[in-house]
Amino acid sequence: MRTIIISLLTLLWFSGCTMIPNYQRPEAPMPEKFPEGAAAEAVSEVGAAAAELPWREFIQDVELRQLIELSLANNRDLRLAALNVEQVRALYKIQREEMYPSLYASGSGSRQSASRHLLNAGQERITETYRADLSLLSWEIDFFGRLRSLTEKAMQEYFATEQARRGAQILLISTVANGYLALAADRESLALAEDTFQSQQEAYQLVERQYRQGLATELDLRRAQIPREAARGDMARYRRQAAVSENLLRQLVGASLPEELLPQSLGDVSVPAPFASGLSSKVLLQRPDILAAEHQLRGALAMIGVARAAFFPNIVLIGNYGTASTELSRLFEAGATTWGFSPQLSMPIFDARTWSAYRVSKVQREMALTQYEKAIQNAFRETADSLALCATIGEQLAAQKDLVEATAETYRLARFRYEKGIDNYLSVLDAQRTLFSAQQGLVSLKLAEHSSRLQLYAVLGGGAQ
Repeated sequence: MRTIIISLLTLLWFSGCTMIPNYQRPEAPMPEKFPEGAAAEAVSEVGAAAAELPWREFIQDVELRQLIELSLANNRDLRLAALNVEQVRALYKIQREEMYPSLYASGSGSRQSASRHLLNAGQERITETYRADLSLLSWEIDFFGRLRSLTEKAMQEYFATEQARRGAQILLISTVANGYLALAADRESLALAEDTFQSQQEAYQLVERQYRQGLATELDLRRAQIPREAARGDMARYRRQAAVSENLLRQLVGASLPEELLPQSLGDVSVPAPFASGLSSKVLLQRPDILAAEHQLRGALAMIGVARAAFFPNIVLIGNYGTASTELSRLFEAGATTWGFSPQLSMPIFDARTWSAYRVSKVQREMALTQYEKAIQNAFRETADSLALCATIGEQLAAQKDLVEATAETYRLARFRYEKGIDNYLSVLDAQRTLFSAQQGLVSLKLAEHSSRLQLYAVLGGGAQ
């Protein structure tokens, strides 16, 4: 038995080589730095890097943090991603175990009683026989690394799937946060539409009284009715948008939404914590999607090792060890013992399929390399766009606030002139439309400002831990 175990371990020791090409990380097809203008204005000099800052520290809003926690526990897409990781990990374990021999043990015993008329003098009437067998069924000696290459491929698939799960978590966190902000913006727009309707209702009533007194024309009355009805339509539209945003958020969370956790306006949402994004584009190489593409590339290299090993002999070992005895206590000491190995060797002479498989593996390597480079380029563009947004949104928001103040003052003056009989109601109507449009634009820009920092955090790989 000891000889057999030593022989198996020796064969396993010498079967450690593979024919997988040496891996070197390809040169990233992107500039070393982000565009200077946008990056210099958007990055912060304080705080940890985005990829190192946990999302619970980045998200400062307490209610939003609670909703994200609920989504991480209940979202079905993230749950499927986690189950997919478990499945691929189990497949990897199955493939890894192919490298080791499978031992099967069996035992048997029999007890026979002979007639005393058939026995010689002194012969035992009861005969007991015991047998134990240890079998090695079809173990492939992996001299040329075929099984190890397949195991490497399975391991890289597992790593890629785990990175995909991390990417799904980042996407879920950012999507829930954006849905939360969208709901806040819709509710703020709805409140603005309701205030506008109330203002237009009061203006319409004023014109209606003047019309009855003969101080206003029917045209003025109809002109005052137009913005009131438009505001009614806006209220219905934003009420519908708020309901849709709430439904989407409920689906993302995967559970019921406590009303006390939902925002009423963007002013209720706390600003995220600052972080240092850095100017070097090398930080993108740690994004989950890029790491997943890199593991797929390494898996493609492992398949080249499998294809190369197919050109060499395949050695399969079959062995068994058996012992029989009439005494159970001495079964493995003085019984009749048999053991032996039966190697089987297959050597490819010429197989067109083997050559085709080798060519296919090389093409798959090139495809995986292209996917890896494409993922890097896509990540660079997303980050550069986010930096540009963060760099310009502040100035745009300040300009929009000034525009709202100017249009509000214009509307006040136009209404004052109309009430004094200096001007007709058409100027009031135009000023009111401009004011409402400017106010809605301000809400949209406030939403973009909140989302810009969140988007930059996500594209830099934050929230994966």
